[in-house]
Amino acid sequence: MYKLTDVLIERGQRAILQVPQLALPTNQLTVILGHNGSGKTTLMQCLARQLTPDQGEICFTDKPLRTFSQRTLAQQIAFLPQQLPSSSGLIVEELVQLGRFPWRGSWGRMQASDHAIIHQAIHQVGIEPFAQQCIEELSGGERQRAWIAMLLAQQSPVLLLDEPTSALDISHQYELMYLLQTLNRTTGQGMVLILHDINLAARYADHIVAMKQGKVFFQGAPKELMQAGPLEALYGIPMTLIQHPENDSKVAIVC
Repeated sequence: MYKLTDVLIERGQRAILQVPQLALPTNQLTVILGHNGSGKTTLMQCLARQLTPDQGEICFTDKPLRTFSQRTLAQQIAFLPQQLPSSSGLIVEELVQLGRFPWRGSWGRMQASDHAIIHQAIHQVGIEPFAQQCIEELSGGERQRAWIAMLLAQQSPVLLLDEPTSALDISHQYELMYLLQTLNRTTGQGMVLILHDINLAARYADHIVAMKQGKVFFQGAPKELMQAGPLEALYGIPMTLIQHPENDSKVAIVC
């Protein structure tokens, strides 16, 4: 469980993130929603300790996040930013192998168990045929799966992903979200990710946190947010909802 207490981040005497209290489950699939500039990425960077609040405390498993060593933090939390680091010249297996760094360090010798974890991660995301292929040769969806395999190889109990679907077409967005939901269910690893698509979030999330103007506007089950009133207040545009023809969920449409 993440717990945030009196967290404040200011830029130019303006609060860009202000969270008096927030508890995030770390065993579910949680989606952070909100329009551009709402504080989503700032919140994610705080959870990943890429950004330190000006005030307040963030705890992870009842320990202040600031007290974790960098290595221990990486063993507990795996973070995939929206702007991915360069992977030029790496094949898929080499990229996934980087996930073992928090456990072996720069000079640690890979053991048979490490190779087994790497191969399992590649198998979990379904890219075995591309294991010896250069990252640059993969499609966008395949490349994103390779990076997720690297996170899985890290074997952290919590995965943080900043807009993992942003560069994908709609079919690959749904494929990736189904993959993440399946991994959450099968491995027990918690996932916290930023999305822009409210319908994608409602379909796959267990828990939603909606941000507006740097504050938590809503948190709870998707079905509680999927109502015209809350959605219009969140995004500031008229919206209506229709019943999904195959289940009891709803789909939001801009009027």
